[in-house]
This record gives sequence, structure tokens and C-alpha cells, in this order.
Amino acid sequence: MRNRYLDLLRFLAIIRVVVYHVTGWATLTLVFPAMSVMFALAGSLMAASLDRSGTAAVGRRLRRLLPSLWVVAVIFVPAMLISGGLAVNWRLLLWLFPITDPPANGWGALALSVIWYLRDYLWFVLASPLALWLFRRAPLPTLLAPYVLLVVVELGFPGAPVVLRDFGLYFGAWLLGFAHHDGMLRRLSRRLLVAVAALLATAGGAWILTHPGARGYDLNDIRIGNALWAAAFILVVLGFAPSKAAWVDRNALFGRAVTVFNRRALTVYLWHMPFVVALTPLVDVVGWSHQDLLGLAIRVMLVFLLVGVVTVLVGWVEDVAARRRPELLPGGRRTRPGSAPSTGSVPAATGGPGSGAGTDDGSGPEPVGVPRPRPSGAGLPRPGAAVAPRAGSVAVDTRVGAAPEARAPAEDAPLRVR
Repeated sequence: MRNRYLDLLRFLAIIRVVVYHVTGWATLTLVFPAMSVMFALAGSLMAASLDRSGTAAVGRRLRRLLPSLWVVAVIFVPAMLISGGLAVNWRLLLWLFPITDPPANGWGALALSVIWYLRDYLWFVLASPLALWLFRRAPLPTLLAPYVLLVVVELGFPGAPVVLRDFGLYFGAWLLGFAHHDGMLRRLSRRLLVAVAALLATAGGAWILTHPGARGYDLNDIRIGNALWAAAFILVVLGFAPSKAAWVDRNALFGRAVTVFNRRALTVYLWHMPFVVALTPLVDVVGWSHQDLLGLAIRVMLVFLLVGVVTVLVGWVEDVAARRRPELLPGGRRTRPGSAPSTGSVPAATGGPGSGAGTDDGSGPEPVGVPRPRPSGAGLPRPGAAVAPRAGSVAVDTRVGAAPEARAPAEDAPLRVR
């Protein structure tokens, strides 16, 4: 049975991202550090994929990540070329495989600023086979390495490449996803888990209070505080994660919304920022202030409405990339409570926008906790694991699912019109 709690976390993270980009409320970054949560969920899913399929999971994960970006590129790159300000050179190929930020003109850089998440996600996926191997042999040093890197970069090399800087900021959350998948967080005593989370939150909160950024206490301007605060948050929400959350589906409409946002996470992420940018002039046209609650509420609703239209039009690309049957609106077929869901009727999760879930061959989602033989030689062995399983035994796949946010100059920065 699917762990709907993780689906709910992803749903809430996506909602938080969109609302933040419309409102610019810095408090939202403290209440719910969405980007780090989504990287943690993605790391958990990536570890499960590597266990099941070995290094082949890297190619399959990228296969699910990139097609939705290509749809955006097909529309926006010609528009930027026509409007001017975008040079025709080899860097346009970065729209096919964004190992660094692909080129854009002035308005495109704002509307498509969310591409940074896909860039970081791509690098984290490529690094995951080696990172998981190291993590299972030296968990604590491997987990601490990104945070040490972040401190070194922030305090000693502020001009370091953006990818290296983001490894320091977000790869620690990805590794916490590894820890969640391997059951390390679950095996910690509650007292120790709370103590570590409290220590990280205290250190992060102290750094945030003593190092406010240009927008006050917006975590996106305070990287060290962001990493520590987010790590504490992840330890709590994943360390105390229930094995299942059937109550999410007690209300059919809410359950369907959670499913849709999980199955269309990448589409919602890629397309919400262009609409945020396009609707910003509406503030001046109707005479609202940028903090007018009614105006903000209307803009939030309009952004979700427009994203919903685009999701119906092109969201099915995520199904094709995952080799699922394309649907205009996912989650229509529901399984009666108490019945065993088939792989064709369980909605797939996404390990962050565009990562998808389910079996790596794209044949459909795989229910959590259903016994599944491990392919010979495909998984990455853990220290102390038996060399061969007992006769007649099978490995139990307990994988659980991992979405984005934009950055104009900062990772999560909202568009501001002065």
C-alpha cells in the first residue's frame, strides 16, 4: 500500500512553493522549507531505485526528468529568439541537458528561473551511485560532508561555482533521504532524534537571527541557517513519518488533489513561474499594493487556474516519460478501501518534480511493502548484509517516494516589482 504521508508532504511543498513566489512572504520559508524537503524525498526515492536497478536507475531517472523541460524549451526558446536578446550558439544545447543554467534573455530569465532545480536534481542523480556507496560505508562522515562544504564555500569562497554551492546547501537533504530509505531515522530513539533536531534548529535559528539577509529572515538569503533549519525540519517530518496515512483519502476530492499534484509535480513547477511573472503587472493595473491580501489571493488562484489548464494540455508528457498510460487528469480510477491495489490502479508518486515513481521500467507504480525479488547484482549491498538470501526468501522493497522552486537571484526568490 502506498505511503500517502509522503505524497502529502510533496503536495504541501508544491503548494508552498507557488504561494511563496506569488506573495514573497519570508515566513513561509521558515514554516516549511519546501525545497530541502523535496530534495530529501527525491533522495529516498533515488536510493530505492538504485537498490532495485543499480546504476541503470540513473538513466531511467533522467528519462523521467527531462521531457517536460523539453516541452518548455520548444515553446520558450523560439519565443526568446524572436523577441531578441538570446544568442544562437552551442549553449542552447543546455536546454536539452542542463548541467548548468541554460541561456535566456531578460524576461525569460525571470519566467524560467525555476530551471535551477532541474540542474541541481540532475547533478544529484548523477552523483547518487557513488554517494550511496559511500553513505552505506561511512554514514556520518558522508552526511556531514555537504554541510562542511557549505560552510567552507560561504565563509571562504563566496564566488564558488553555483553547482558546488548548491551541493553544499541541498545535497545534505538528499542524503537524509538516503537515511530515511535505509531506515536509519526510524531506528533512532525518539529522544535522540528530538535532541539532534532541536540542536540543529537552535543552531540554525541563531544563525538566521544574527545573519539576516537583504529580505530579512528569508531562508533563501541565509544559506548556512537554511541548511541547518531544514535539516532539523526533515529529521522531524521523516523521522516521525507514519508507515501509512489512509486518512489522506477519506475526502475523495482532497485525495485526488494530492494525487494530481504528485503525478504532475514537474509540470506545475515549470509552468507556475511564467504565470507569476505574467500576472505581476495586474497589481499596478488594478491599483493593488503588493501586500494587498485580496489581490494576493486572487493572483494565487489565477496562477493555479492557469497552471491547471497547462497541466491538462501538456501534463501527460510526464506519463509518457514514465511509460505510463497517458491521462489528462490522473487519479480517476480509485481502489476500494481494503482491497489490494494493482500496479495499474495505484497513482504514482514523484520523487520531486519530474522524478516520478513506480517501477524503473515505467510500467507503473510499485506498492510499498509488497515482496519483490531483488534483481541479481542490481542493488548496492549494505554493510553487514548477507551474501546470499535464504532459500525461498525474497527481498522486501520498502521504498517510499521525492519537487521545486525558483530563484531569480536567490534559490527561492519571489519576483519583486518596485
